[in-house]
Amino acid sequence: MITFDQVTVQYDDTTEPALRDVDLTVEEGELCLVVGHTGVGKSTLLGAVNGLVPHFTGGTLYGRVTVDGRDTAHHPPRELADVVGVVGQDPVDGFVTDTVEEELAYAMEQLAIPPATMRKRVEETLDLLGLADLRHRALYELSGGQQQRVAIGSVLTAHPRVLVLDEPTSALDPTAAEEVLAAVTRLVHDLGVTVLMAEHRLERVVQYADRVIHLPGDGHARIGFPSDILSTSTIAPPIVELGRVAGWSPLPMSVRDARRAAAPLRTALSGRAPEPLRAAGTTEERPPLLTARGVTVVHGDVAAVRKVDLALRAGEVTALMGRNGSGKSSLLWALQGSGPRRAGTVKVPDTDGGRPTDPHEVPAARARRLVCLVPQTPADLLYLESVKQELDQADAESESTAAARAILDRLAPGIDDATHPRDLSEGQKLSLVLAIQLSAAPRVILLDEPTRGLDYRAKTHLLGIVADLAAEGRTVVISTHDVEFAARAVDRVLVMAEGDLVADGPTEDVIVASPVFAPQTAKILAPLPYLTVSQVEAALTAGGEG
Repeated sequence: MITFDQVTVQYDDTTEPALRDVDLTVEEGELCLVVGHTGVGKSTLLGAVNGLVPHFTGGTLYGRVTVDGRDTAHHPPRELADVVGVVGQDPVDGFVTDTVEEELAYAMEQLAIPPATMRKRVEETLDLLGLADLRHRALYELSGGQQQRVAIGSVLTAHPRVLVLDEPTSALDPTAAEEVLAAVTRLVHDLGVTVLMAEHRLERVVQYADRVIHLPGDGHARIGFPSDILSTSTIAPPIVELGRVAGWSPLPMSVRDARRAAAPLRTALSGRAPEPLRAAGTTEERPPLLTARGVTVVHGDVAAVRKVDLALRAGEVTALMGRNGSGKSSLLWALQGSGPRRAGTVKVPDTDGGRPTDPHEVPAARARRLVCLVPQTPADLLYLESVKQELDQADAESESTAAARAILDRLAPGIDDATHPRDLSEGQKLSLVLAIQLSAAPRVILLDEPTRGLDYRAKTHLLGIVADLAAEGRTVVISTHDVEFAARAVDRVLVMAEGDLVADGPTEDVIVASPVFAPQTAKILAPLPYLTVSQVEAALTAGGEG
């Protein structure tokens, strides 16, 4: 169905090709997963399938890419739209209408599909992706995860033979991600649709993959069965890392298979307490840096946040979790001060020891010095033409002595001043926005889905940043669906549902007890209290079995 014949892609402003001599075939009805670190050419590989590369991106394509017999070099994207459906990393960028139902119908209108058929397909897609209750909602009113499902549905209605997905579950909670992946799997197995999917959250998708394409970073590509490719790849989900530590062969790709293989490992670890993931702290004895009482947020007729009480203490890292639309982002914006708040108070003590201040009641410049927030899409806060201009503007607006450039060099060294912010990787954009926000020296830091678009290596770097911020005596709240990151990064977990806080406790207590939020290692080794592969490795080494 998809064939790359000695394909090389060279962009005009680069010295090395993004892809080099790629030679592979993806068969009809196959779900093929594309893996690799950020910047290794995954998006270029996906873009070559529907002609975006080189017709839209520029550069030169050598070799031949064919999809269902059509040469993409001679067929621009509009001539492949009936064969290839594409969903990009940011669903909002692809929306062209106002409501969910209109967006699902739009692609079919462009393909001149009869109205009766359009209506039937819209209904099927609404049910397939769980969007029926949202059919008349405005797209801008949806949560990030809901928007992602609409974006996938908008290409499914055209019934393409090939579906190209660039990080389809990045904005979804675990349950919603499973629903989308189950729907994609049905398309593969029941209808024979060929799916090419790039995803950083491998723990979610690798069990569904028939084959894996690994881009190691030198422009080449390897294709093979998941257990073969991931056994030696530089990027792997926790289940594979655990299999490597335990010496399992073949490597399991699903929790079910891993539990079957893990009985001897559970026996070896039985009776050994895992090492704490974070140094034991005394945050409960410290005064709170933010106190919220009765916070209520209402959007139209919907109560997004209901009378939430919350205290955040110095040196504490807290995860805010819950399904899409549960009120997490609304709560963060209410705590930061610029979001709407129907009722309640938020108090943050001033650094000068004055009376606690409500960020909602002071000018924006002063509020930044109390609480900062990095939104789901950090680039929303970047509007100037270069990194230097962004940093200089941050320094001009901040009364702190901390220079934004110095903060950025600590977070992500090596970013050139002249680089346009939009040309940065997702991890670099996040670091730049963090540097801009931290230049005001806030004591409370709110991060909304910071791991979206980050690979495992970038998440490890972010882990260090968060730990440093906590060590400086700040409090950090991370709204996230990434249970693997939460298991490694946070001391405390809050869970929201329909605007209410329904759980609040230490990480080990909250996420291990939840079948939805438990990380892979916890699921495989339950009832043992292990959360991460590093804990297992340390226990085996201490016991002389590593």
